[in-house]
Amino acid sequence: MNTTDPRTVLDKIEAGRIVDAARVRAGKSWEELAKAAGSTPVWTTAALLGMHPMGAEQAAALADLLDLGGDVVEALVAQPTRGDVVGPPPADPTLYRFHEALMVYGPALKALIHEEFGDGIMSAINFQVDIARRSDPGGDRVVVTFDGKFLDYNW
Repeated sequence: MNTTDPRTVLDKIEAGRIVDAARVRAGKSWEELAKAAGSTPVWTTAALLGMHPMGAEQAAALADLLDLGGDVVEALVAQPTRGDVVGPPPADPTLYRFHEALMVYGPALKALIHEEFGDGIMSAINFQVDIARRSDPGGDRVVVTFDGKFLDYNW
């Protein structure tokens, strides 16, 4: 299936919409796509939503699984422009990195929360956050845990 003009490259965000629609139609979970890609659910979902470049083999395997064309594969392996900034980002380097992480991984986390819990949000009111240090041979790691109550939308 070729979804765009052959003279242009499909935009990564539009490719993400095509992948997500194909995923829903195929009855596949983000977790299943991650397994097919040989990667973690959060990274794979972020990549499929346009925030990371995928390897050519990963992209081709997912396109085969979802019956998508070469234009989608081409977009999935392309280098992304990460995050949409509305207004200036924080100037403090630590706050900027949190901002950056949520710009890149926020859409993937949202999609995974919706898939796991349904239509709703993670509370930032009924919420706990923790920070820890984890030793690593390549340099200590910062581990941040967000623990928020799931609030479903009641219509």
